[in-house]
Amino acid sequence: MLAPVQLLSATRQNLWRLTVIRTLVLAAQAGSVGIAYLFDLLPLPWLPLAVTLGVSMVLCVMTAIRLRTSWPVTELEYAVQLALDMLIHSVLLYFSGGSTNPFVSYYLVPLTIAAVTLPWLYSLTLSGLALVSYTLLLVQFYPMGTFPIARENMQIYGMWLSFALAAAVITFFAAKMAEELRRQEQLRAERREEGLHDQQLLAVATQAAGAAHELGTPLATMSVLIKEMRQDHSDPLLQEDLGVLQEQVQQCKQTLQQLVRAAEANRRLVIDEQDVTDWLDQALNRWHLMRPEASYRFQRLGQGTVPSLAPPPDLTQALLNLLNNAADACPEGLEVHLGWDAEEICISIRDHGAGVPPAIAEQIGKPFFTTKGKGFGLGLFLSKASVTRAGGSVKLYSHEEGGTLTELRLPRGARGDKHE
Repeated sequence: MLAPVQLLSATRQNLWRLTVIRTLVLAAQAGSVGIAYLFDLLPLPWLPLAVTLGVSMVLCVMTAIRLRTSWPVTELEYAVQLALDMLIHSVLLYFSGGSTNPFVSYYLVPLTIAAVTLPWLYSLTLSGLALVSYTLLLVQFYPMGTFPIARENMQIYGMWLSFALAAAVITFFAAKMAEELRRQEQLRAERREEGLHDQQLLAVATQAAGAAHELGTPLATMSVLIKEMRQDHSDPLLQEDLGVLQEQVQQCKQTLQQLVRAAEANRRLVIDEQDVTDWLDQALNRWHLMRPEASYRFQRLGQGTVPSLAPPPDLTQALLNLLNNAADACPEGLEVHLGWDAEEICISIRDHGAGVPPAIAEQIGKPFFTTKGKGFGLGLFLSKASVTRAGGSVKLYSHEEGGTLTELRLPRGARGDKHE
């Protein structure tokens, strides 16, 4: 099952960035007005300017509070916020020289932001608002009564400061937008990969269920025939062979029944939490009964309190599959190590077989790919799927001293279907 991705909406994220930019610009504007007032650089209407800056500060605070609520941020609200920024900027320009103020070019900043974040209709509306405001400032504004030389110097320095501020704001916003786009694309790629993986699992499960249904009738027929043969023949040796055959057929029937009911049973099963050492010990004992020809050495590397986990049946089966893979490569001298830290549990299995050929390393673990010459190549694929559902991972490496090292990593307290 795909993991739910907790993301802020793009419009909410853009409004957060706009609030940050608005706060920085407000600080720059307040600083400029404050310096001009303290050093008496310009004869400006200080009270209207202070009130306008106060309104801008209130807008910043109210927007920050609003963004902490769960209400969705619409594109219309975001466009209104940009329009309010332009209106506040127009008022500041009106009281500081109108169109002669070099900061008139700052109109381009909200227009650029709107162009890359909003539909064309909103961008067109905001462009019209900026054009109307600029046009009105050409004919109606509060003049600055300074000497021509001083006005010219202020115009030059003001143009430089306006360019620097606009360039910094646009670069900041564009860089954040590009970073967010890359992150969204990476998330989409991961989701596509997870979706493909789930489709493969569904295909395998469908085939397995179909095979179980089709094999049920022949096995039932074989079981009936074996019972009849045991009744018709009294030869002790034949009776012994037929008894073994009956047990094998019964084992096949039970395995098929478990296969059909596995998904439903996993959903309803109440899984008890246990120490990882107990779980691993039980799994190793069970596996050794299945593979008595294999020999292994177990070593616990973790220190301190033994972590616990609630392993579902498919996680135990995944571990058995990994042990079987190692035993198939070389049944003698397997090394099983258990370690843990504050975040995860690591179970490593090393065999002394041929190792992982580099040419096929990327193919191992994919469905219907096997290097054994037998089987369907589903064991490692299903094992990885079960471990992934529990929030863990399985990786295979060629050991530097020969053989293959298989690492199974699980988060502490792992449970099945971690993503549900």
